[in-house]
Amino acid sequence: MYMIGVIVTGFILDLFLGDPHWMPHPVRLMGKMIAYLTKSLHKPEGSLPKSEGKNEQDEVRQGAVLVIVMAVLSFLVPLLILEIAGWFGRALRFIVESIMCYQIIAAKSLYVESMKVYQALIRRDLEGARSAVSMIVGRDTKPLNQEGITKAAVETVAENTSDGVIAPLFFLAIGGAPLGFLYKAINTMDSMVGYKNEEFLFFGKVAAKLDDVVNYIPARLSALLIILSCPLFGLSAHQAWKIFLRDRHNHASPNSAQTESAVAGALDIQLGGDAWYFGKLYHKQTIGDASRPAAADDIKKANHLMYASTVIFILLIALIRGIVAAF
Repeated sequence: MYMIGVIVTGFILDLFLGDPHWMPHPVRLMGKMIAYLTKSLHKPEGSLPKSEGKNEQDEVRQGAVLVIVMAVLSFLVPLLILEIAGWFGRALRFIVESIMCYQIIAAKSLYVESMKVYQALIRRDLEGARSAVSMIVGRDTKPLNQEGITKAAVETVAENTSDGVIAPLFFLAIGGAPLGFLYKAINTMDSMVGYKNEEFLFFGKVAAKLDDVVNYIPARLSALLIILSCPLFGLSAHQAWKIFLRDRHNHASPNSAQTESAVAGALDIQLGGDAWYFGKLYHKQTIGDASRPAAADDIKKANHLMYASTVIFILLIALIRGIVAAF
């Protein structure tokens, strides 16, 4: 019951406290460490002497060093902290690991930031909505109209239901906070250097591939949890399942469309499609049917599905660990 207690306590802390910007956060520290190592290891073509060119294999190796260093640090540091806390008693270790769990889960921050987009949209503040959505998406937001902003916010909630909530809980349930932080390090590296652009195409290759691997099961599990959550809000689980089966591979990433297709089906809207990144238009497949235009309320509904999926998964973890403990 120790790990269940840690997960439930961490989830409750996140539910009420979220991610205050004034509070030091280990994931932000990870980001700074990744940025420092990237600057130290990665030498873009423009910074090299004229006698040198870009060596793709060297860039891949440099990116692999980044991944190894961050993986070791993100796992061993929390493990050491927990071991030290354990010397002073199980209660202190429980408190420390619960706080770590709270820092790993990102449900409240996802809700808060996406609802800023919703609030701006219902005020008809298009520029405010663009500004708010730019905080949670990687694409260029200037070309987006009202529906484009809404779809971008819904896609982010859908994708991060897995990346920011279910996947961290999945690894917490298996290996506690050290494995949870290892996952967060991999996911953060992918978000920072996993771009398929000229600068990071080779340097970020290992991070991007590793992120695909660790998210393979959580992404599909998250989609199933979203589908199970549909009846709680009067949404069609049948439609969500249908679109999930049909469109779950309509993305360059093997994982992103898993949850996006389930949410698109549940809300009966179309997600995906062409998007601008770094001033360049990328042609992307659509996900779901354009039965109606996406509306601001769809952001709220996507968040409802995210929270319901999380609660169902925590109950499922408790059930599985209880059965395992019984034997």
